[in-house]
Amino acid sequence: MTPQEVLQWIKDDDIKIIDLKFIDMPGIWQHCSFYRDLIDEDAFTEGVAFDGSSIRGWKAINESDMAMVPDPNTAWIDPFFKEKTLSMICSIKEPRTGEWYSRDPRSIAAKALDYLTSTGIGDVAYFGPEAEFFIFDDVRFDQKENEGFYHVDSVEGRWNSGRKEEGGNLGYKPGYKQGYFPVPPTDTQQDIRTEMLLTMAECGVPIEKHHHEVATGGQNELGMKFAPIIQAADYLMTYKYAVKNVAKKYGKTTTFMPKPLFNDNGSGMHTHLSIWKEGQPLFWGNEYANLSKMGLHAIGGVLHHAPALLALTNPTTNSYKRLVPGFEAPVNLAYSQGNRSASIRIPLSGGNPKAKRFEFRCPDATCNPYLAFAAILCAAIDGIQKEMDPGASLDVDIYDLSPEELSKIPSTPGSLEAALEALEKDHAFLTDSGVFTTDFIQNWIEYKLDNEVNPMRLRPHPYEFSLYYDC
Repeated sequence: MTPQEVLQWIKDDDIKIIDLKFIDMPGIWQHCSFYRDLIDEDAFTEGVAFDGSSIRGWKAINESDMAMVPDPNTAWIDPFFKEKTLSMICSIKEPRTGEWYSRDPRSIAAKALDYLTSTGIGDVAYFGPEAEFFIFDDVRFDQKENEGFYHVDSVEGRWNSGRKEEGGNLGYKPGYKQGYFPVPPTDTQQDIRTEMLLTMAECGVPIEKHHHEVATGGQNELGMKFAPIIQAADYLMTYKYAVKNVAKKYGKTTTFMPKPLFNDNGSGMHTHLSIWKEGQPLFWGNEYANLSKMGLHAIGGVLHHAPALLALTNPTTNSYKRLVPGFEAPVNLAYSQGNRSASIRIPLSGGNPKAKRFEFRCPDATCNPYLAFAAILCAAIDGIQKEMDPGASLDVDIYDLSPEELSKIPSTPGSLEAALEALEKDHAFLTDSGVFTTDFIQNWIEYKLDNEVNPMRLRPHPYEFSLYYDC
């Protein structure tokens, strides 16, 4: 859509409220609603002014003026507001200079696409994220000086098999690691997933499917079609928005935390990538799994930079409770056409060159998708430019390997702190191109250490009482 078409839509449908959404640095949508008189044609170029000093990781109070610039292509009617409200997603500008703000994640993703084009390698980067989440019936948590706890509950939780429930407990509970594709009555969440999926479609997201996922306790996934880098990140944010708000409508709650439950599969966000040029796919060829040499080099770049990438694609302390062996977790920094324990998988695509892509299986949906996709693309470009060899494919069952054989396969970092240390040492592939600034990388590392890593160090863990109280 053009700005003129959006303004005509507002006029024709007598829409009075315009809701402008943008993403903060950690990856949470923020919004402000404006009366329609404040949105004119200039708003789509100069932006709408707001105070950026209270947005996490952004401006200091003495330089707080910023402008949000709505993208007319993201316009949709928000299904969760009583008053008919037009929603648009924004990028952020410096109002005094007219430059895109260097810490704005959506602008960073746009720079990644510009960089791809400038190299001559390609002109489109398609991303297909597969975000998993849990639907819970109840969640409670708190952290004080003298106590700290969490409690989650789900009617589907296997731990509830022995509990009497309203209406009777008939025993249909997905077992641990047995939740993949069961039919009702074991799958109790068909209707809510359908409404989530159709609501996403109302908001402009191209939808595909939905299904129950592996874990007990209500793990699910909705499927959407791949899209160019910025649109893919826009769609993922809309996905999360729809999922959370439809769940609230049903009196339930959702989380994209990678590991909210002990002793069962966590939630990831397998991310598919392909690069095209002039309408032609570039990853199809005659090499391993029908990849091109360029495709293999792109994989080589992602594997080479993976420890640093994970500081952006798996950016929470909880992320590394999912990335452990034994739960189909992609902890091995290798590639394979079938092995789901490898961090990169080449999905089956038959003889269709347009479907040829690779799947980076490490990311999770706590990431800021604009930053994660931009970083993955930068790593792939670096691998292509330097013709990085991804090494031999990992096509064996890793559980049959000896400890000596396993020791030769590099693995993902074991903690957020280790990933941040890797990013500190290895970020030239992000900054030399100008996609990320050194200021952004340093600010990201400091923010994560100060607000997540170090606070976790200071607090006793509930399980430590089980281990050590009677010492």
